[in-house]
Amino acid sequence: MAADLFDKCRSFFSSAEYAQSIGYPVNPQTAQALGLYPYFLPIDSSEGTEVCIEGRKFIMAGSNNYLGLTHHPHVIEASIAALREHGTSCTGSRFMNGTLNIHLELEERLARFVGKEKALVFTTGYQTNLGTISALLGHHDLVVADQEVHASIIDGIRLSKSGGEGLVPHFRHNDPGHLAEILRNRESGKGTLVLVDGVYSMSGDISPLPDIVSVCTSHGARLMVDDAHGLGVLGGGRGTPFHFQVANKVDLIMGTFSKSMASIGGFIAGDKEIIHWIQHFGRSFMFSASLPPACAAAASAALDVIESEPGRISRLNAVAERMRTEIRSLGYDVGNSQTPIIPIIIGDQFQALQAWKHFYRAGIYVNVALPPAVPKNRALLRTSYMATHTDDQLDRILSVFKEIRAKIIL
Repeated sequence: MAADLFDKCRSFFSSAEYAQSIGYPVNPQTAQALGLYPYFLPIDSSEGTEVCIEGRKFIMAGSNNYLGLTHHPHVIEASIAALREHGTSCTGSRFMNGTLNIHLELEERLARFVGKEKALVFTTGYQTNLGTISALLGHHDLVVADQEVHASIIDGIRLSKSGGEGLVPHFRHNDPGHLAEILRNRESGKGTLVLVDGVYSMSGDISPLPDIVSVCTSHGARLMVDDAHGLGVLGGGRGTPFHFQVANKVDLIMGTFSKSMASIGGFIAGDKEIIHWIQHFGRSFMFSASLPPACAAAASAALDVIESEPGRISRLNAVAERMRTEIRSLGYDVGNSQTPIIPIIIGDQFQALQAWKHFYRAGIYVNVALPPAVPKNRALLRTSYMATHTDDQLDRILSVFKEIRAKIIL
C-alpha cells in the first residue's frame, strides 16, 4: 500500500517525538497546551507602538515598522486616495493590465533614492528575490551567499537551479576572507553572483559591504544586496550601501515596503539593461498580480516622509543605541547587533519559548526565532524598536528586562 502523503502533517501536530525528530522542541499541540505557542496571535487593534490582544494592551517590541509610518497621516491619506481612484486591485499582472502610472512613478523614485538607473516593483519582497535571482542565474552560473541570508534568497537560488544538485556554496557569516577563498577556487568561466543582506533580520548586524565589494571586484563577481532591513534605517534612510558609501559599486539593491515603508511589496534596482532582463524573465514578477494601488501609493508616501522628516531616522537610531547598550548592560547576550533589531540570544529552543512567555505575561510583545530561521542552538527572542517609541515605553520595556532577568536561563 502506498504511504499517505499527509501522515507527516498529522504526526507533526500530534506527536512530540516526531516534532523533536525534525528539530522542533515541542509540537504545536503540546506548545499550545503549555501556553508556549507564540505564533499566529490575533491582534485586535494596533496603534503602532502598542497593540491590543484579547482585550489587553501590549507594548510592541517586535515590529518591523521601524519609522512608525504605518499610522502616519500622509501615508494613510495617500493610500485612501489611491483606493478611491483605482479600486482595490489591478486584477492582472504587470505584463497585461496591471501596470498603473503610480507603479512607474514609484519605480522612478526608488531608483533615484537608492542611486540606480532603474527599479522594478514586485508584489512582495519575497517574490522580488525569487524572481530576480532565478532570472539571472542559469545552469552554468555560480552563486555564493552569506550563510545567514534570508529564506527568500535561498528559495530564489533553488528556483534558479544554478547550484547543480542543490549544492549552494555559502561563505561564513560576514567573512569576506572566506568569500574570497571560494571565489579563488571556483571553476573558471562561470558567471558569479554574490548575495548578502545589508542588515541581517535576526541578528541585527550589518554586512561589511566595503570589504565584500572589494572581494567581488577583485574576482569579477556581481553583488546583490538584500536591504529589506537597511532601507529607512541606515545611510540617512537610503540603506546600507549609502551607509558605507558604496552604492555605485553594488550591482543590485533589493528593498521591501513592509518594513520602514509602511506597506507591502518589494523592488530591485540596478542598471537599466539588467532590470529590463529581470522584467522579462522573472517568473514571480511575470505571473503574479501587480501591487495593489493603495500599497503602491502608501510606499510612495512613505518615501515622502523619509525624505522630508530626517529626524525620524535619527530618533530611530538613538532609540536603538540606548536599548542595545542598556539591555547588554543587564547581562543579556545581544550578539553583534548594530541596528534597531536587537536579539536576546538564549540558545535552547524550549528555554526561548519560556522566555517569550515571561515577556508576554509582563505586557511586552516580542518574537521568538527558532531553527531554521536561526542557526541550530541559537534560538532567540527578536526585539525591534521604532522611532515612535516614547521614552516612557522604552523605560517600561527596560524595567521588564530587569524584572525577569533572573527568570531567564542563559
